[in-house]
Amino acid sequence: MKTSRLVIQFASLLIISLNLISCSVYMASKQPDKKDLSVLNEGTPRSHVIAEIGAPILSEKTEDGRTDVYKFVQGYSSGAKAGRAFFHGAADVLTVGLWEIVGTPIEGVADGTEVKLEVHYDAEDKVQKVTALSGEDAVYDSNNTSVSKTKQ
Repeated sequence: MKTSRLVIQFASLLIISLNLISCSVYMASKQPDKKDLSVLNEGTPRSHVIAEIGAPILSEKTEDGRTDVYKFVQGYSSGAKAGRAFFHGAADVLTVGLWEIVGTPIEGVADGTEVKLEVHYDAEDKVQKVTALSGEDAVYDSNNTSVSKTKQ
């Protein structure tokens, strides 16, 4: 009788621990994806930019073409997300779930970088010039040399 009660208590503790252990692992794997900012290179059609980054939050016609403003979150590559999830899982196992006290808040804060870009298109709706309004570090980390830096 005592043995079965002990087994039930152990199983309950194990189930609770497994639920707690998975928070940072899940959060790391569900972080936003990294956008391919090479679509911002001069001459890229507007439709390619929208397909990768999403619809602009503001769009207006100009004398020589169009200007769009985009707002998006620059996330992480699949490899980076998998590596972070693996690390959190290993840390959870080694610390019997105590890592979640640190890991979950880390993943809550490290949820990508919000980026705002102003993209100028020519009369044929091809990228002419891109200006980073915010989140410049995420843009330049992507090695996109066509983006000019503008502080607002």
